[in-house]
Amino acid sequence: MKVKMKPGERLDDLQIKGYKIIQEPGRFCFGMDAVLLSAFAVVRPQEEVLDLGTGTGILPILLAAKTEGKSFTGLELQEESADMARRSVLYNGLEERIRIRKGDIKEASSLFGKDAFSVIVTNPPYMINSHGLKNEKEALWIARHEACCTLKDILRESGKLLRQKGRFYMVHRPFRLPEILAEMIQAGIEPKRMRLVQPEQGKEPNLVLLEGMKGGRPRMTVEPTLVVYREDGSHTEEILRIYGKETEGE
Repeated sequence: MKVKMKPGERLDDLQIKGYKIIQEPGRFCFGMDAVLLSAFAVVRPQEEVLDLGTGTGILPILLAAKTEGKSFTGLELQEESADMARRSVLYNGLEERIRIRKGDIKEASSLFGKDAFSVIVTNPPYMINSHGLKNEKEALWIARHEACCTLKDILRESGKLLRQKGRFYMVHRPFRLPEILAEMIQAGIEPKRMRLVQPEQGKEPNLVLLEGMKGGRPRMTVEPTLVVYREDGSHTEEILRIYGKETEGE
């Protein structure tokens, strides 16, 4: 469907099923972390999925392309981002599977009700409010820092929103792992699976992918580290597969 673009916006090709997404460079644009999370998350047929802090809707669109989930809901506080997400949904003809809702993560369980979703995904702000320099653009600051909600808020609401044995998926920074795991357990979400991501061999991991289960038993699997770049600067074969690109020799 043809949608109206606003000044400064661009239409980016997601290179999957012909889907595209509307973004505005002056605001927060999705990166590799969202793509890696969409590959790490497991969504089974007919499951209902919620993305907390959906931004311009990248995770619901990618998950709708990759899985047979029944429905995908994106919750977004900033109206400008929510509007771009809605228009991207319409552009891709996904309005019957994806809905975008403007709202505050801190009030998510009141908006949707308890035990409303089988799966929750989130690519939250990584930095606490005192970390880093405040960006002049408020939209970028909110997207990158816990200005409007905290890790505790996200996990508290996820614990309420998930059905029993429902799954929680998040990408974050490894330096906050002790806090993340403690808050997951406090919210009744048992850590079940973890994968670290490192830029290249020998470098410190800079991302962590996590899966938790509401009411799950204590036992976590740590998967092999995902390496992004080879020594020559090219992407590793696994990263190319995640992006749906052919690997060398194929």
